[in-house]
Amino acid sequence: MATTCMLKVQNPSLALRSNSYVITPPPHFLKPSHKPYLTRKVHLLTTSNLNGEKCFKHSSPISAALTESFVQVPETNAHEVLPTRLNRILAEFSALENPRDRVMRLLEYSSLLPSLPASERISANRVMGCTAQVWLTAELGRDGRMYFGAESDSEITRGFCSCLINAINGALPEEVLKVKTEDLSSLNIGVAGGAKSRANTWHNILISMQKRVKDILAKNAGKPPVDPFPSLLINVEGISAQGTFAEAQAKYLSPDASKVAELVDVLKEKQIGVVAHFYMDPEVQGVLVAAKQQWPHIHISDSLVMADRAVKMAESGCKFITVLGVDFMSENVRAILDQAGFGEVGVYRMATEKIGCSLAEAAASPKYLQFLEAATRSQPSLHVIYINTSLQTKAQSHELVPTITCTSSNVVQTVLQAFAQIPDLTVWYGPDSYMGANLAELFRQMSNMTDAEIAEIHPMHDKNTMKSLLHRLHFFHDGTCLVHDLFGADVVRRVQEGYCDSFLTAHFEVPGEMFSLAMEAKKRGMGVVGSTQNILDFITQNVQEAVRRDIDGRLQFVLGTESGMVTAIVSAIRNVLTAGKSNGARANIEVEIIFPVSSNSISKSNSISKTAASSGDLKPDERTNFTNLSIVPGVSSGEGCSIHGGCASCPYMKMNSLDSLLKVCHLVGTSKEALLSAYRAQRFDKSMLSGHSIADLGCEPILHMRHFQSTGKLPENLVRQVLSKTGH
Repeated sequence: MATTCMLKVQNPSLALRSNSYVITPPPHFLKPSHKPYLTRKVHLLTTSNLNGEKCFKHSSPISAALTESFVQVPETNAHEVLPTRLNRILAEFSALENPRDRVMRLLEYSSLLPSLPASERISANRVMGCTAQVWLTAELGRDGRMYFGAESDSEITRGFCSCLINAINGALPEEVLKVKTEDLSSLNIGVAGGAKSRANTWHNILISMQKRVKDILAKNAGKPPVDPFPSLLINVEGISAQGTFAEAQAKYLSPDASKVAELVDVLKEKQIGVVAHFYMDPEVQGVLVAAKQQWPHIHISDSLVMADRAVKMAESGCKFITVLGVDFMSENVRAILDQAGFGEVGVYRMATEKIGCSLAEAAASPKYLQFLEAATRSQPSLHVIYINTSLQTKAQSHELVPTITCTSSNVVQTVLQAFAQIPDLTVWYGPDSYMGANLAELFRQMSNMTDAEIAEIHPMHDKNTMKSLLHRLHFFHDGTCLVHDLFGADVVRRVQEGYCDSFLTAHFEVPGEMFSLAMEAKKRGMGVVGSTQNILDFITQNVQEAVRRDIDGRLQFVLGTESGMVTAIVSAIRNVLTAGKSNGARANIEVEIIFPVSSNSISKSNSISKTAASSGDLKPDERTNFTNLSIVPGVSSGEGCSIHGGCASCPYMKMNSLDSLLKVCHLVGTSKEALLSAYRAQRFDKSMLSGHSIADLGCEPILHMRHFQSTGKLPENLVRQVLSKTGH
């Protein structure tokens, strides 16, 4: 009997006129290990299929368009060129204008897919990022071609798998790897309320297929699938580390109880509040997280809210605020407390030396002044400056060009709103070159989106406005964050090869290669690009969803930002998993946090002890020689960070040691407090040429940002400042 399949034909006279017909799966559906099986009868369809549930065998009329699109014809060559088969499937769905018909066609494909045995429906074969459960297997046949098997608990998702397997089975490995997710863009199934998740399913299954092809090719070449990055594996029972860098990160997740008790006692006794950045050393963060359970005035966050939390602590009676971060953070805390009327509250940083920041230093350079001077010659202009800059830089910038600060989480909305609110505006963004380049690339991508897609990002823009603003966005080209500069080509290549089917996270400051990789993942629901808080929220939400579904599995997250984030991430994950268990969840859920460390990284063993460093016994050049770093200090044994790309561990942030924190806390409010003069946060009393103090003028761009965050619009006084420069 001739093998048959379902194909679209142009002659409607050949079409079947029945709701029921029998088809046989074509040869390329079969893996080499599959045995031939009997012809199966297609299930009759009902509206329940539209929700992705199992089919019921009740009659339901099929539209004429769907009926006329099917006919049994002899099967074509199973080794037909992959693009030809893929284009045929695209044409089949494109020919069906009714969304319901497309769904029903998808369910027809589902009926063709051979079931995977239970032995292959295991966690190792799961596809991440799909709403339904999906299992995928792959084999390289003796003929040198790829053969896949798949299964899902959703009939619609089985249809997705079936379509892809129909197109890809029997293709050469290199052919499979050349298929792009964009090739599937026209497969719009059109299920109300679920179009985006359906598209994500297509893409994530394809990415998983390609990942398995890479693994098979590497295995056949006698190589590991990929040189693995170090990682932390977290479940409800505990934490395990893989790789020496991960072991170093995990070491302090269960902190020394005596250190916690010592810190809590002195904080309570002297009414001290602590604000710390996410990028602290794991030892410090581990102690702070544990201490917070006994003393509420401890807050770990990104730089945006550190000063706000300090004000709340002062309002609650704290007499001192210790700031664990770089110097511009303690300056901001000092200035905001002064503006809030808490000038008597002491603010202390954690080192006698300057705690620098490569971005803040770039914004204070002569090149940045030239950048701003160019802005003064192009009116109307608005300067959007990253929050990670000094108060003095903000003041000097605002005196030259009307300025508003931004963060990595609100920069997109800030710039788009500015363009929408002020006609013919030119925006000058700085100092982070990577964030500026990523912003420009994002807007370029948006200019190719539909008006509806653009409106989802910002309701006052469309294709025309996006195209018109591209040439009016300028960004500084000579400023990078030392940490995020480390995510270079080597890291991106290894992520693409070994972790393309994992969840990808990236700070908005990472280089363009890493940004593009995360943006591609974001489009299919597998990535996030944004601030440290955005990254934390994304990971937490995906773990919460896994707990809600209560299904065994492992979630992998590539951490594309500073490794200090891991303390907050692990804490959030453990809280979600523990809460799930308390509420009756039974699934075995594992979460893997992956640290992308460059294979070219070189670590220097640090022979300087913490005791010597904190006691002041070092020479000045031994304590402060961070200015010419070619290698970021990391752990030994071949893992660490380098200019080739790495795990992102900020040397400046690591100057905030637990020993320094305890020293400051013990000395404040005592007769020896004078010894802490070098630890006091800088207070700016000098005036600018305009007559305003540095503190007042430097805080104004921050206040403009706060107004934007609360109202969604630029403040009127800022708009007036922009327009007044033009004579409007």
